Amino acid sequence: MEDSTCTRNTPSLALSKQALRDILTRTGWDPEVIFNAELALCELIANAWGHGQTPAPVVYFSLTRTLRVCVADESDALPAPCTPGHLAESGRGLQLVEGLTHRWGVDPQKRGKTVWYELDFPA
Repeated sequence: MEDSTCTRNTPSLALSKQALRDILTRTGWDPEVIFNAELALCELIANAWGHGQTPAPVVYFSLTRTLRVCVADESDALPAPCTPGHLAESGRGLQLVEGLTHRWGVDPQKRGKTVWYELDFPA
């Protein structure tokens, strides 16, 4: 795989998923990994909408030997995985991201934060 970088600001969940799918399909990622990457992206965007105080989070991707997906919002509140109760309707998103990706984290910004995950290019 060639080293490349793709950056896109995408205003909607559907456009963000399509942009990610296009990038990963073009570079030869397995369809199951693409599905997992899209699902993790959906969780980060849902968290940004639900907790980030931003009507349209900024989504961007970079791809060299590792895919990094970033979702930026304007909230200073840092996400943390929690253990929801059995009947809880929310609280599992970051656990899902953790299970679907190789790494995830959060980078506080001057205003807000960027939550990201990474997947290593399959050997």
